[in-house]
Order: sequence, then structure tokens, then C-alpha cells
Amino acid sequence: MSGVQVDVQLPAFAGVTGGMDPARWDELAANRFYSSVNWLRFCAGDRGITTGGLHLAVPGAGTVGVPVTAVRSIGNPFYQWDRILGEAGLPSPGPSGLLVGAHRGYQTSLLASPGISREQAAKELLGGLEDLAGELSATGAEGLLPPGDGRDRVPTIAMFLSTQDVVALRAAGVRTMPVALQPDAWIPLPAGGGWEEYLSSLPSSRRAGMIRRDRRAFLRAGYEVVHTTLGECYLQAAGLLACTERRYGHDADVEDLAESIRIQADALGAEARVLLLRRPGEDPVGYCLYYMWGDTVYLRAAGFDYDRLAGAAEYFNLVYYEPVVVAGENGKRWLHAGIEAAEAKVLRGAELRPMWMLDLSRDSVLEGRDDDVRAYNAATVARWSESSPAVAKALVRDLWDPFC
Repeated sequence: MSGVQVDVQLPAFAGVTGGMDPARWDELAANRFYSSVNWLRFCAGDRGITTGGLHLAVPGAGTVGVPVTAVRSIGNPFYQWDRILGEAGLPSPGPSGLLVGAHRGYQTSLLASPGISREQAAKELLGGLEDLAGELSATGAEGLLPPGDGRDRVPTIAMFLSTQDVVALRAAGVRTMPVALQPDAWIPLPAGGGWEEYLSSLPSSRRAGMIRRDRRAFLRAGYEVVHTTLGECYLQAAGLLACTERRYGHDADVEDLAESIRIQADALGAEARVLLLRRPGEDPVGYCLYYMWGDTVYLRAAGFDYDRLAGAAEYFNLVYYEPVVVAGENGKRWLHAGIEAAEAKVLRGAELRPMWMLDLSRDSVLEGRDDDVRAYNAATVARWSESSPAVAKALVRDLWDPFC
């Protein structure tokens, strides 16, 4: 079953934009898809959380904002800060609290009107988040969180921040060191380019040759790629996603997946675009869900019926190469490939940017543990570097090194 938005008195939780007009919020979010109104509406369908938006007027300058989430419990392990800190050997404030950002998408951004610097936005938002954390504690969290532990403010944790936003928040007064999460893969695409331009932009002819072989095998296999929306094919997508989940040892109930995918389709509408892979006249053997927003194509999910594939590099073609073509046709400059499977993405041209966890709590349990956090971050980056020479070269060191 899906969750519901809790009726509360705190302005930040008066709907997913904190009461701001949705069109104005999307203007504030600009090209940051995982802060957009419809994405937040999708996030609001999950149990154990309440999605909102903090926004503050900056007199004479405009508005700043950020999505916020009251977390009672969360199923996605990549957002379980209590587990992540425990496995890192670091102290944790506990599993519930105020999450800065949405709890899906793996990207949190500080939002600001044009002309407001990142540093000013961080200062304004940090004050607003401290006030919100205090209000959540003072009101007994209005049913949003479990009973408190006597603190004057609930823990406030930002997940999946960029290095630039971390630097701005620390300059605004945050005293803790950020904790490394996952590398975020971005594939740059040539301006005005298409398929051949993409191949020419790759750092080695060997990689381009590998991709050309994958592409030839795929085109010879007799598949057709159908462009549609998630709403038109969510039942088929659920069945294909279940196949992929089971292949990698995860439990997968098709009905549960179908309900979650339907909620996403309802929230995102025509923005939820799908590439369906099939042979003419047959049921699909694969799908890839993506979004186009700003200058980027965001890859979101994929699933395959592996028993019916021809062994023609279907995954790489549907999940990377076809979206490259789509991006070129629509003048996009980036393919956002997200977290995990770093080497496969790097071999297709991705650079790896860091994503960070930052404890914004005034009484953070991480305060004074800078050396321990730096050591953990350095060991984490070393582990990724040692996993593959290609991954090591793709890490954008200028963005990782400040906190390692």
C-alpha cells in the first residue's frame, strides 16, 4: 500500500512544496529533476515518510528552498544513514529524523533564485532547517516522527549532496565532516552531437570499438525499440523488473512492483518515458525508464526477461546507447547514469562525481570526529580506485579530495 501525506500544521509539510505554488517551485528547482514537483509527488506515496518543501524568502533577492522529508522508517538501504554510519564505525543519531532532500533519486540540491549565491542559499537554508528541526521536536513531530529522545531538535541529515553544496553549508556554519556515499555517474555528450560524435568523444578507441561491436550485434538481432510512457506499459515494466530483481537475488512481488510503478506513472505522467525492447509482434523482453529535464537525460530503471534475450548486448544498448541517441536528438548535454555499476558506466564515458552525507544537526554526534570521517572517506575512495583502473581515472579528484 502507498503512503499518504500527513495533515500537519508545520508549513514545510503543507504538501510536497511546503505550500508554494507548484509552478513557482519548479522554477526554483530549475534543471534539478530530483527536486521537481512531480518527482516529490511520487516520493510522497511511500509509507514511513512525509515529503515536504522548505522555502524562505530572501528580501530583495528572491527565494531559497530544499525538499525535506520526515523519516520514521525507510526501506531504501542507500538512505539508511543509521546503517551507513554504523558500518563505517562512526556514531549515529539514530534511524529517524529530518532528511534534507527527497528519499528517492540520490540527489539533493540547494535551490535558489537566479542571483542568489550558493553560499547565501546555504546560510539561509541552514537557519530554516534548524528552526524546522526545533519545531518538529517542540510539537512532538505532529505524528511525523517517533517520540523524541529529549533533544531540543531532531537529527537533521542531508543525503546525496554535491561537493559544492557541502562546501557552502560548511562555510555557513556546519561543523561536521561529510561522509562519502556513492559515486554518481555522468556521461558528457558533445554539443549538438549524435551517435558518431558520442563515439568520437570517448577517451579511447578501444572503448569505441567495443561499443560499435555491441551496437552491430544488437541491430542484427532484429529487435525494435518502441518509445512510450510508463503509464502505457507499467504492468509489462513490473514483470520485467521482477525478472531483474530475482536475477540478482532480491525478492520481487510483481503486484507490489506494479503498484509502485503505477504510482510513479501517475505522478510523473508523460515525463516518465520508456524504451520498450521487443521483436515485432511479440511481448517486450526489456524496458528502460528515463526522464528528460533541463539539459539532461536521467536514466531511472530497467528490466529484462533474460531467458528470451538473443545475447546481443541488449542491456547496454537499451540502457545506454539508445538513450544517447535520444539525448542527441533532443539537444541534451548529459546522460545521468546514477549510482552503482560504476565500471560499466565508466567504460561508456562516465565521470564519477561524489555524493555526500552531511549531518546538519547543531548537536551532531559526528562533531569532533573529522579525522575518523576523513580516514573512512579516503579508504572508501581507495577501494573504488582499486576496483578498476578505469574507475580510478574517472573519479573527479578535485571534488573528492577536499574531504579525504
